[in-house]
Amino acid sequence: MAPLLVAGCALLGLVVGSFLTVVIYRVPRGESVVRPRSRCPGCGTEIAARDNIPVLSWLVLRGRCRHCGETISVRYPVVELLTAAVFGLFAWQFRDAVAALPGFLWLAGVGIALAAIDIDTKRLPNALTLPSYVVGGVLLLLPALVDGDWPAYLRAWLGAAALFAFYFLLALVYPAGMGFGDVKLAGVLGLYLGWLGWGVLVVGGFLGFLLGGVLGGLLMVVGRAGRKTKIPFGPFMILGAFLAVFVGQPVADWYLGTLGG
Repeated sequence: MAPLLVAGCALLGLVVGSFLTVVIYRVPRGESVVRPRSRCPGCGTEIAARDNIPVLSWLVLRGRCRHCGETISVRYPVVELLTAAVFGLFAWQFRDAVAALPGFLWLAGVGIALAAIDIDTKRLPNALTLPSYVVGGVLLLLPALVDGDWPAYLRAWLGAAALFAFYFLLALVYPAGMGFGDVKLAGVLGLYLGWLGWGVLVVGGFLGFLLGGVLGGLLMVVGRAGRKTKIPFGPFMILGAFLAVFVGQPVADWYLGTLGG
């Protein structure tokens, strides 16, 4: 059952990833993600269904438009493959708690889209973050109803409030280093990490800062960034949260064990 679940979610991830490439391009521009259909930016030709198959079409066309030869960014298959991989990994992680899986697949999809948009524009659009509170809250109701785990559902909202408040305080203290988009994203991540547990919430929050600090330091070492270079923090928050889904509880248990030992 688990291998079928993982394979099915990975295939779903390819399809969702193809849609996310549209979201990543259009949402920052305030455009509809539904209409018009995708077109080649070079010649304006509407992309046919046969040329819109995730990954495969890009490989067959060798990364170029069928009609004008315009280069198609490698980002498209990368986002599709990344989404498939994360969907598959989340399916494996929640193979014994399937009721929670839809909520975490939403987190995977919106997280990947927000990370890419933040890298491109250094913005985290409200059009993606704010609805995620509602969608996440509704989807996490499912495991609460199925498994009767209402304490986890309450902890999810407390986690959202806690991480939101922490980032809000950071934004007030150091507004040059923390945008309010990060604050709103923190609440979304806190919702999911809180559902998994307080230890997972703490580890996920810490990993975001750790990853951001390490990469920022590396960029400075190689001369690609300076002390005043603005580096988008959203991708590190999201990556930290994703990692915490898998390792957050073991890391928290290990740390508490060392304190107790």
